[in-house]
Amino acid sequence: MAVSDEGRRSEAEAMCPHRLVLEHVTSRWGVLVLIRLLERPYRFSELRRAIGRVSEKMLTQTLQTLERDGLVHRDAKPVIPPRVDYSLTGLGREAAEQVRELARWTDRRMADVLAARQAYDEARTP
Repeated sequence: MAVSDEGRRSEAEAMCPHRLVLEHVTSRWGVLVLIRLLERPYRFSELRRAIGRVSEKMLTQTLQTLERDGLVHRDAKPVIPPRVDYSLTGLGREAAEQVRELARWTDRRMADVLAARQAYDEARTP
């Protein structure tokens, strides 16, 4: 009998919940969502445009995951047409500030990374 995705997720969470949270926060779209939400709350479509190149499905999944982890707050307003705003919780703001610092470090040290890559590639070229 095959194990469902939900069953695997529950098993993985029980084994190493810290790793899963780290994966959520540092995922490709998780990083971008958290950093963008540091600015202000966003509606879904605004956030998608601000991030760029993310599918509706991936953004929805990322927001749901971060909401489940207690990092993002989803505020659905009972108006016509429906309005849903996403913002950071206190926990989410703390995580986003850490992720933003890592992104800033990457910006500052990118020249060093590129030089290291070039040296590595040159050392392996016959």
